Parts: sequence; C-alpha cells; structure tokens
Amino acid sequence: MKALILVGGFGTRLRPLTLSFPKPLVDFANKPMILHQIEALKAIGVNEVVLAINYQPEVMLNFLKDFETKLGIKITCSQETEPLGTAGPLALARDKLVDESGEPFFVLNSDVISEYPLKQMIEFHKSHGGEASIMVTKVDEPSKYGVVVMQESTGQVERFVEKPKLFVGNKINAGIYLLNPSTLDRIELRPTSIEKEVFPKIAAEKKLYAMVLPGFWMDIGQPRDYITGLRLYLDSLRKNSPSKLTTGAHIVGNVLVDESAKIGEGCLIGPDVAIGPGCVIECGVRLSRCTVMRGVRVKKHACISSSIIGWHSTVGQWARVENMTILGEDVHVCDEIYSNGGVVLPHKEIKSSILKPEIVM
Repeated sequence: MKALILVGGFGTRLRPLTLSFPKPLVDFANKPMILHQIEALKAIGVNEVVLAINYQPEVMLNFLKDFETKLGIKITCSQETEPLGTAGPLALARDKLVDESGEPFFVLNSDVISEYPLKQMIEFHKSHGGEASIMVTKVDEPSKYGVVVMQESTGQVERFVEKPKLFVGNKINAGIYLLNPSTLDRIELRPTSIEKEVFPKIAAEKKLYAMVLPGFWMDIGQPRDYITGLRLYLDSLRKNSPSKLTTGAHIVGNVLVDESAKIGEGCLIGPDVAIGPGCVIECGVRLSRCTVMRGVRVKKHACISSSIIGWHSTVGQWARVENMTILGEDVHVCDEIYSNGGVVLPHKEIKSSILKPEIVM
C-alpha cells in the first residue's frame, strides 16, 4: 500500500524554525513532524511513502534515508517545479502511486497531528464502496473553516461550505484522505485544489464519504497551534502509552523528556513540556507549556512558558521567556533578560529585554 504526504512550501508561518530546517523536519514532541505520520503509515502496512515537495528535497531525502532503513519503508520525492496546490501534486506523482494492485492510497497533509486511525479508515473505505474517503474533525468555531456537510448515518458527503456565516455543521476536513486510483483521472497536472475542485465533484456523484476522526486533531503549522498540539498529543500519550511520559517529584502534568537530557535539582517542569535530546536544564528552572529542542541549555533559575526554544540555543540565568517567544536555532539569551513574545532569528545574541512581541532580526 502507498501514501503521499503533501509537504509543499516554505513553512513561513513557523519561521524562524523553518529557516534552519524544512517544516516537516521541525521537531514536534522530540521527533520530526513528518516522522509521526510515516511511523503511523508503516504501522498499518504502507510500504512506500511519496513526499510531494517543492522546497529543499535533497535536505529532506538525506535526512529520511536513515529512517528508511530503520522503519523498513521506501521514501521517495516527487518534486514540483512550481507550486501545484493540493491536487496537482497527485497528478505529478501518479506513476509512483498507481500499480497493478489497484489498491487505494493515503494522502496526508504534513502539518496535521492526530492519533492517525488509519486502520479504521481502511475498514470504513471498504465498507462504503465509494471512490474516496476523507477524515473530518469536529471544531468549536466552524465559521473559520470549510465545513463538510454529510449524512450522519452513512457518512456520505453532500457538499462543502466555505467559512459559513450561518451554522451548517461543525465538521471540517482533517487533511487525511484514502482515495481509489480512479480519483487521479479527475486531476489535471496544473495548480489545483483537491478541497475546492476535486472533492465537490466526487461528492456531487455521491461517491465521497467522510469518517469522523476519533481522538484529537491539530494543524501545527503555526506556533500557537503547535503549542496547543503538543498539549493534545501529550494528553493522548497519557491515555494510550503513559509509560513514554516522564514522572518524578519535579514533574507536573504531562512531560516528555528525552533520556539523554539532564535535569538539575529543584526544577519544576510541566505541564505540557517536551525536552529534546542532549538538553541541559540547570538547577531551579521552571518550564511549562513549552518545547525545548535538541541541544538547548537552560541556565539556573530561568523560567520559560508558552514558548518554543530552537536547537542549540541558550537561555541565561534568571531569564524569563514567555508569551509565544520563538527562538530560532542557536540563539543566546543573556542572563536576567525578559522576552515577551519575541520571535528571534537564528544565530542571535539577545542582550536587552524584549518587552512586547516583535521580530528580532
């Protein structure tokens, strides 16, 4: 069985992290975002993953070569020379996706994090006999999204309503699809949208079905949603594999700590924190609702909340970093500095406080 992951473009919403790595390689819960998806696909029997990409394919492939062998799955790239939207990449990768088996294939949006109930999705797809299945998720504010209007009993999709002013439903496209090869006959090799151009046509023929996603869902393509996504992911770990979470007198709530990280005395860590490989957290540090990526050093009595600390950065003694501060790779915050929502580009030293949210070039 095969899968295509829509990797796409430059990841501008997650800058400055994406100035160092393509977005799918940015760490989420201590491993690259895209690896969460590749592992879930491998677990249900997918043996080949195609990455639809228009930016830095060499970086991606070199990085993922290690995982090909570790996971025993083939990973290839289909490179766009121009952005092709969300459907064009399927036409471009047609030869990689279709084989004589005639099996359906998965398509995933690379920003989406969930429990990936892909096995249930295969069963759902077989049971309804339609041409395409999409995963939908319930949201509190459907007016911000494109809403999927469907029959509750069968899951048959009736129509799509973009950012509805009046309530028509609360289910939105979750960015995970299972498609029969015949779907590719509907897609031309040009910039085109699967949500706006392809799916409505399949729905009009009553061949599109939606399955409501069990468990959590988040598009983690921007910092605030990344932090929320981490909380939901750690909650899900607590329910499904609590042994992966860290416990101890200095831990509050759900915390994920890589085994190679070192944590000093008198710290208070959590809730909703991920600490990556090789990190050093010195004595008396307070961490909450944050990600501390590989190789970071947080010095004594620093306090970090609701922030993302990029690879190999340093946060000085008694520094306070909060309110969606994002430090790019190799940023050094000096002792006793305050950052209120600073977004700092890679390789900078911060010697004076950032009192209101701003970008530090």
